[in-house]
Amino acid sequence: MAAPDLVKSGTGAGAGYKAGAVLAFVCLAQFMVFLDVSIVNLALPSIQDGLGMSDVSLEYVVTAYATVLGGFLLLGGRLADRYGRRRLLQTGLTIFALASLMAGLADSGNWLIASRAVQGFGSALIAPAALSILTNTFPEGPERNKALGLWGSLSGIASIVGVILGGVLADSVGWEYIFWINVPIGLTAALLAPKIVPDSKAEGPRTRFDFFGAATLTGALLLLIFTLGEATHVGWGSERTLGSLAGVVALIAAFLVIETKVEAPVMPLRVFKLKSVSTANIAAVAVFGAFAALFFFASIFMQQVYGYSPLKAGFAYVPLAVSVAVGAGVASGLIAKVAARIVLIIGLATTIAGLLLLYRAPSGGSYAVDLLPGFILLGLGCGMCFVTLQIAAFAGIGDEEAGVAAGLINTSQEAGGALGLAVIVTIAYNGLADKLTAAGGDVAKVVEVQENANHNAFLAAACFAGLALLIAAFAFPKAKPVQAAPPAAGGTGTPVPAAESVTTG
Repeated sequence: MAAPDLVKSGTGAGAGYKAGAVLAFVCLAQFMVFLDVSIVNLALPSIQDGLGMSDVSLEYVVTAYATVLGGFLLLGGRLADRYGRRRLLQTGLTIFALASLMAGLADSGNWLIASRAVQGFGSALIAPAALSILTNTFPEGPERNKALGLWGSLSGIASIVGVILGGVLADSVGWEYIFWINVPIGLTAALLAPKIVPDSKAEGPRTRFDFFGAATLTGALLLLIFTLGEATHVGWGSERTLGSLAGVVALIAAFLVIETKVEAPVMPLRVFKLKSVSTANIAAVAVFGAFAALFFFASIFMQQVYGYSPLKAGFAYVPLAVSVAVGAGVASGLIAKVAARIVLIIGLATTIAGLLLLYRAPSGGSYAVDLLPGFILLGLGCGMCFVTLQIAAFAGIGDEEAGVAAGLINTSQEAGGALGLAVIVTIAYNGLADKLTAAGGDVAKVVEVQENANHNAFLAAACFAGLALLIAAFAFPKAKPVQAAPPAAGGTGTPVPAAESVTTG
């Protein structure tokens, strides 16, 4: 990527930092965050055997991380804007590394679940800080698009590499190493950050921090993501689920009231006046709902219906990971030439085609004929959607609110993933227990029941992607990409926030 050689921080104190090194550093940080979302999946049986955990408690090894990560992202973004993005990045890396150490040392399920929650909190500081550093380093336009192309591709690849790496480590040296591998990387990155990454924060007079706004918003997100995950077990119509959702609505209402009253809101509602930002986040909920279900059910489908081992299922994702990188590269190039909505529509159409191929994949089929074509299309669509949504989510956002925008798009992704998975699991597994009981011990009938459940999941995921396609087609701005303004004569080349484009494409 033809990045500028040097950049300055938003405070003017970061002269001399190499843009390429900054990009590599923040991408490494993001890679760690997304890697740990999925790295435990194939190691769960080993963890269960090692710690004697029940099936119910085992699920919280995954959801504790995801819930806390999703709940604190917006708070992390605002803290990064206020107190310094590099400082928050270093803090998050240190917390994440120490929590990983404690997770590997866990001798009980409760200890491991608590450590995973702390890992999620560290990640919630890392992700928005790293993304806002990236957007402050590269000016809006082609340079930022290329940087976000790499960022988006690594986000998708990390989730897949996590599945593979988790299986390899759990089957060889032990499940503890899926956590311990983070310790030297995280601590080393925290120590090296001042030498590689410029610091920046929102300019302006210091005002009282919006504590009550932060508390209500974080509480609402934590409760929402947790409730969505639990709804598949306790039922959507249960008093527990309905009561929790009512609590979410009450907290969000309180948050909106608070944000209209305080001098410096934790989430400035004016950012939603930018159509590109608001529609990108709405579309991200549907898009990541589809992708979360895809990765969950594709792993199950390959093991239950195709009889793959966990390790073989992990390596079957490799072409998908490569396709994500290709799709991200295509998107970052296209978006400089055509409107973001066009790129997003192409990515979503490709995604839907891939999901429909998996929907038609029969039991007893072959990987090359029945799975690989769908995986390639899904990877291409995934990469194109990741990059386009990230770019659109920052269109017209000033440097002082980069952390908020980063926290918002990351939260939309996490909340969308939780919502999509909860809804699609409910659809796919509706009546599954009765059907398996009716199948008795007939292996062929059991496989048929499992095949139908997974096919229903892929079709439901395609519907989520279809909803996102409608949003892209009819609600997304029809503007061409905003190009960065050239630096003024004698200027420093520091990125200047551009207004959202209103020209039609």
